[in-house]
Amino acid sequence: MSHRFPTLAATALLTLAWMLPGASLAMDEWEIDTEHFAVGFLVDHAGYARVLGMFLEAEGAFMFDPDTGELGEGYFVVQTDSVFSNHEERDDHLRSDDFLDVENHPEMRFIATDYEPTGEDSGQLTGDLELLGETRPITLDVTINKVGRYPFPLGGIFSRPYVLGASMRGEFQRSDFGMDYGLIRDIVGDTVELIIEFEAQRQ
Repeated sequence: MSHRFPTLAATALLTLAWMLPGASLAMDEWEIDTEHFAVGFLVDHAGYARVLGMFLEAEGAFMFDPDTGELGEGYFVVQTDSVFSNHEERDDHLRSDDFLDVENHPEMRFIATDYEPTGEDSGQLTGDLELLGETRPITLDVTINKVGRYPFPLGGIFSRPYVLGASMRGEFQRSDFGMDYGLIRDIVGDTVELIIEFEAQRQ
């Protein structure tokens, strides 16, 4: 990649983030590859099925030592107007002030505050989620799938970066952020299940 911790929004978030207590100064910096970054969600629709959607634009970076499981600063930023659920009218509704209110809140942000390993390749990531101008703590279950040299070049014929791949799962109540459309009569569920998959390159 040509730059580190891209965009002004990302820089501002890292300015707000802090090195977690006890974190090692020897940690590696990892930048999430935007072409291998999926932020999805599941929300119940009137009890019949859950709507599966995703955000098409997101970025993030973190400081992490995969050998010790120590996490320093970390964040990801989602562009809310990039929401996609494979239904144009529904996506327009999701962008409205009934839901994401993208005109006034163009970004959803997560800043990590703690990481606790629960196994050799798993852990729980705690952080602050900012949505619709409200900030609430959430916890994500993390599985580190693989850490190693990439099997084929990226960015050049001789460039095979060191890559960390991970899966994260979590949930939150959208009403905690003031998003209450459809809660009466249970038309739209309150629980939002997050599905996050990414590959990050060591810088």
